Amino acid sequence: MDITQDIQALTTFRNNSAALLQQLKKSKRPLILTVNGKAAAVVQEAEAYQHLLDIAARADASEGIRQGREDVAKGRVYPARDALKAFRRKHGISG
Repeated sequence: MDITQDIQALTTFRNNSAALLQQLKKSKRPLILTVNGKAAAVVQEAEAYQHLLDIAARADASEGIRQGREDVAKGRVYPARDALKAFRRKHGISG
């Protein structure tokens, strides 16, 4: 991060949005916008944001798998047939 370019006042962004968006696209680095000297928002290129979303989705999936493996290891699981019976009984579904 280059503090002289990557942190800008919201007013500066508002007045120079085209140039700053061009800088954003070129640098691929997020831009921190400040209000009264305090960080208020982060602006980043859409492709970079999508990349972060993809990373977060993979992390969520990995955590779900980890939790599932832990449940198996600790015996917190039971057969699907039993789970389906309990579900039908809870929701009054015959079958």
